[in-house]
Amino acid sequence: MIPPTVSRHAPRTVRPPGALVIDIENVTKLYKMGAEIIHALRGVSLTIHRNEYLAIMGPSGSGKSTMMNMLGCLDTPTSGRYEFAGKNVATMIDDELAEIRNREIGFVFQTFNLLPRSDALHNVELPLIYAGLSAHVRRERALQTLQNVGLGDRVHHRPNELSGGQRQRVAIARALVNNPSIILADEPTGNLDSKTGEEIMALFELLYEQGNTIIVVTHEEDIARHARRVVRLRDGLIESDGPAD
Repeated sequence: MIPPTVSRHAPRTVRPPGALVIDIENVTKLYKMGAEIIHALRGVSLTIHRNEYLAIMGPSGSGKSTMMNMLGCLDTPTSGRYEFAGKNVATMIDDELAEIRNREIGFVFQTFNLLPRSDALHNVELPLIYAGLSAHVRRERALQTLQNVGLGDRVHHRPNELSGGQRQRVAIARALVNNPSIILADEPTGNLDSKTGEEIMALFELLYEQGNTIIVVTHEEDIARHARRVVRLRDGLIESDGPAD
């Protein structure tokens, strides 16, 4: 069922924090661009617990994208400590990082990243294929997840047969299908009109209330206000970390 739009002025659920899932201490990230060295992160420390709904904000060049890549195990620190569910990510090899990305993190991207020639059902099944589940289990779980995001009648539609909001719902279903520890969303409404964007944020609200841990990376204040906690980055450092307005 498609949830109603959630007003930020209405009373909102704030769930008590659960177990520590992300623990980052004094993390730096350097990039070489020719002769220049870019200090993308300059000693960042951050903890995130299960049951949190967190927004990460910052202007261009603040380190926001680097932080997202770090949290999502798409990159590793130059120095410092990063533990995900008690595992030291900073020392992992590529195969270990890939397993965490598949089993523990559900990604939602601004550009949807759906396979254009595959229907919604197959797109949602993909993480389960990589996880080695049987075809029957994959299909049943993918169908149920699509129904949960209001797309039970669109399972055999390809991306070009869906609206932008429906495509993002498919991407959210794909992120959810493996029951990940966290959902990591990068500018999830960036390619949507404002009404559809509000519908997607209402879906995130519902997912949070149902027990999911959500991290949204955004440059939009209106999107960040849906979260319960906002971390602001500037020049590779955490400028502030506190409750959303």
